[in-house]
Amino acid sequence: MELSGWGRYPVHGARCARPETRGDLQQALAERNGDSILAHAAGRSYGDAALNEDGRAVLTERLDRMLEFDPETGWLRVEAGVTLKEIIDIFVPRGWFPPVVPGTQYVTVGGAVGCNIHGKNHHQVGSFGDHVRRLEMLTASGDIVTCDRDNHPELFWATVGGMGLTGIILSLEVQLEPVAGPAIEMESIRVENLDEFFEVSAESGDFTHTVSWIDCVASGSNLGRGVFMRGRHASEEVEWSPGPMEKLAKTLKSAADGRLFESNWLLNRATMRIGNAAYFHKEPKGKTEQIVHYEPFFFPLDAIDHWNHIYGSRGFLQYQCVVPEREAIREILEEVTATSMASFLSVIKEFGPRTHTGLSFPEPGITLALDFPNYGEPLMELLDRLDAIVATAGGRVYLGKDARLDRQSFRKMYPEWEEWRDVRDEWDPDGVFQSSLGRRLGLVKGS
Repeated sequence: MELSGWGRYPVHGARCARPETRGDLQQALAERNGDSILAHAAGRSYGDAALNEDGRAVLTERLDRMLEFDPETGWLRVEAGVTLKEIIDIFVPRGWFPPVVPGTQYVTVGGAVGCNIHGKNHHQVGSFGDHVRRLEMLTASGDIVTCDRDNHPELFWATVGGMGLTGIILSLEVQLEPVAGPAIEMESIRVENLDEFFEVSAESGDFTHTVSWIDCVASGSNLGRGVFMRGRHASEEVEWSPGPMEKLAKTLKSAADGRLFESNWLLNRATMRIGNAAYFHKEPKGKTEQIVHYEPFFFPLDAIDHWNHIYGSRGFLQYQCVVPEREAIREILEEVTATSMASFLSVIKEFGPRTHTGLSFPEPGITLALDFPNYGEPLMELLDRLDAIVATAGGRVYLGKDARLDRQSFRKMYPEWEEWRDVRDEWDPDGVFQSSLGRRLGLVKGS
């Protein structure tokens, strides 16, 4: 099969198995005939993290059973192919929600651990791995190993954020958080520039969830203008029911499909300038308060199926970085706005304390995510320049979104990479588990 990440770039071929039981999975590992192998789940990482060019891929979406739940504590044991959406659909009516969610609910929990995903609440609760206590893994030897903070802790921490290169996660235990229902108390604030973003962010620490959309075409005194959104799960006292707009959105979603608008020319700097300006000016000045459903707050892009096709057949690249200082963010935005390229979807937020080492992405500072249509070589040159800014500032690029970072830049950004690889090599001395990203960055033997 040909596989790709959500960015639809790159596209690599692999021989695939689709197991339905752990026995099937063990058989796929045993019968790989010397080829490298990698788990590929929902395909929601953007670049080549879940690709294994000319190797083998195990499609894990059918390993999706929910195994055990403790209603007193919120601990849920599930197989790795379960998606966050499946958890949300079943447990929100029961008063529970995943502790950390990214911008889509269609990721699997195995992928959430492998990328150690973060959400709008990182400044308060950290990353997904902070809420996982036990992993059951199929290792390179064919053995099934249970690891946690006390039992094989080195394997546990290398797997959290380890991009699937330490073995295949079979099941895990994650602690859900109690919620009163599906409603979110949300405030949105229009910010006129980057300085205003930081002012609003500094005063928003009491909100569990914060993020800001940013206009990456605006420059000069308007550099960094956008819409800051902050919110929290609503309390039991808050009454909410679907209004006309929510009902209309649900109806439209059933028909919305990005494949209908697939074009390599739809998203360009001119259309983005118009679209960004319209989105910015539709937000009234000052603060807007409202009660919304969790879906438009956490997962606005999920409203359009296959929205990634809007970027055209060439695909797109997301560039997400974190830097410890504000001036680096300003330098990045100035570099982007000085080009003829533009990012259609751009978000910025501040991270909280660092809780993981190895290949995990989040660390204290400001994270910026930019989505670029695949402009080819000019885009690659721009992203190389952004890498230099990020590395000089002591920041890093998110491997779960990456498709082109070079080894030298990676090693500057992730100084603990050798310690991580030592653990990986101890559990996989022959390089059974590999990925295109792992070979590109020199994370697996022989690469």
